[in-house]
Amino acid sequence: MTTLAAITAAAERVRGAVRRTPLLNAPLLDRIAGRRIWVKAECLQVTGSFKARGGWSAVSSLPPDTPGVLAMSSGNHAQGVAWAAAAHGMEAVIVMPADAPQVKIANTRAYGAEVVLYDRATENREALAARLSAERGLVLIPPYDHPEVIAGQGTTGLEIAEQAAETGIDAADVLVCCGGGGLSAGIAVALEAAAPTFRVRTVEPSGFDDMARSLASGTRMRNNAATGSICDAILTPTPGQMTLPLLHDRAGPGLSVSDDEALRAMALAFHHLRVVAEPGGAVALAAALFRDDLPDQVICTLSGGNVDPALLTGALAATPA
Repeated sequence: MTTLAAITAAAERVRGAVRRTPLLNAPLLDRIAGRRIWVKAECLQVTGSFKARGGWSAVSSLPPDTPGVLAMSSGNHAQGVAWAAAAHGMEAVIVMPADAPQVKIANTRAYGAEVVLYDRATENREALAARLSAERGLVLIPPYDHPEVIAGQGTTGLEIAEQAAETGIDAADVLVCCGGGGLSAGIAVALEAAAPTFRVRTVEPSGFDDMARSLASGTRMRNNAATGSICDAILTPTPGQMTLPLLHDRAGPGLSVSDDEALRAMALAFHHLRVVAEPGGAVALAAALFRDDLPDQVICTLSGGNVDPALLTGALAATPA
């Protein structure tokens, strides 16, 4: 299990490599929501998402003579691992769904990784990754079920606690964009020690709320479909074996939002914070803006900004400031 000590150690390894992203507020977003919203802008992170933290944490923990690494990702973990591997002089092979946004595929290749595409509706990415790892002697770095990945994502929670103290925030729900749960679990472990009056709430796309259902049932639930939402970054079939136990006793009930709400949140983040978010990275902000059952003060992750320009343009056209 990932511990506070592991997260603190990861924070030392990522220092100087990843950014201490800002905690932002916009009064006009507060007015729309009817509550105070603080936004942890991980869309401004290296590689455009929080995944740079876990990628660097995992790669930097490997022996220096490691020949290469392999990762599975729709794009953000792909870029985080590819970037970290290149910086450490390692080969990176990334298994990505063929329907991933082209900007994510192109950026992953630009970091020097070899990209292997698969059909997420008909192919098993875990089986493909396992075969490639065995054939080529690569170390597999999963997107969330990996202790050093979770520890790296948990450094976000340490920063939230520090920035909240600096800002005078003494209690809040912390809404976290959630796929397999690496970011949520890491933040929950960090905040349990560093800010115990804060409560993590996972946020997922409607119809793909496997974490919310798993938290409620206490067992790992699966989604009925693998595709069908624009929130590609957080479309995972089931919570992680490592992440669900970490969240079960540390997180409140999970939340979900529609694709339309995620698009509106993307547009409002651009209009009022001047930051770019992707759909999966905006679901926590969407919940902060449009859910009624939340306290008067929330912190939410804006976890990624790797969006195709046409999708962002459409969201901005549909949602005025």
